[in-house]
Amino acid sequence: MRLLADDQELGLDILSDIIWSPAFRPEEFESERQVILEEILMHADEPADLVHDLLAGALFPEHPLGREVLGEQATVAAMTVDDVAAFHAEHYRPANIVVAAAGQLDHDRVVEGLAARLADRSGGTAPARVAPTTPPLPRAVLSRSTEQIHLAVASAAPDRDDEDRHAMAIVEHVLGGGMSSRLFQSIREERGLAYSVYAYRMGFQGAGALAVYAGTSPANATEVLDLIQAEFERIAASGLTTEEMESARGHIRGAMALGLEDSGARMSRIGQSQVIHGRVLSLDEIEARLAGFTVDQINDVAARWLPSPRTVACVGPFDTDDELLKGLLTS
Repeated sequence: MRLLADDQELGLDILSDIIWSPAFRPEEFESERQVILEEILMHADEPADLVHDLLAGALFPEHPLGREVLGEQATVAAMTVDDVAAFHAEHYRPANIVVAAAGQLDHDRVVEGLAARLADRSGGTAPARVAPTTPPLPRAVLSRSTEQIHLAVASAAPDRDDEDRHAMAIVEHVLGGGMSSRLFQSIREERGLAYSVYAYRMGFQGAGALAVYAGTSPANATEVLDLIQAEFERIAASGLTTEEMESARGHIRGAMALGLEDSGARMSRIGQSQVIHGRVLSLDEIEARLAGFTVDQINDVAARWLPSPRTVACVGPFDTDDELLKGLLTS
């Protein structure tokens, strides 16, 4: 919620009512069910999004991390008001809640306001988290009648608590984190094989991955996949240059500083940090970690993580007898 500073008490009233006492009206529940079912259908029509879900399922088979966040049509259709109310009653308890606020406010006043609104509530047990144990699948393929083939390639990477994650942020940026990244230059600028190509990291409790996405024409798919695989191997074997490290570090610092210009972004940063790490990392801590790396230390992290077996997910217009598909599966 974003509101005037003078309306802080009204904001706490509204948010508390939403979180602690939702109405779960049957007619509104059915309306929202239909919205979610439509959202599932819409998501299935977006292959550039769908390929990331396909990748997650292959990276974390037989584990909740590999499941669709939206759910499945059958489970959403079968869900009842009582099911949702019971889930809410179990998990939406004070011990599981993080409150984040930023802007023109007084911390003690916010705490006092929350305490008054939670006077008759207590308890809460965080869901048990179990790290994936089933090895990732090497390939995942989904046939769709699309103009492009959508590719996602991933290797294991540091989890959300691993100190290597800071160095891997620099590796990610050099690999595909912007217009000056290696893959953007080699795939888009030099060869014109794709419009969209980028890298991203996933960090969970006990699991992580470094992934690359690219959307390209069927005629160029095998070449694009080969270029992505080759860049993973090149960085693992030869590492980054000092110039690349400094450029990536400057970009990360700049993006972090620009993000602090907005109070909503500040609220999200401190809230996410508290949820994920149990504390808010200060900007000085983050700055010190980024500045403390040598290129040899970053390359050591890359050499330890990037050679791991990679998973490839692809969504596109092919079938099991397609020569293109056979090429992708062996690339």
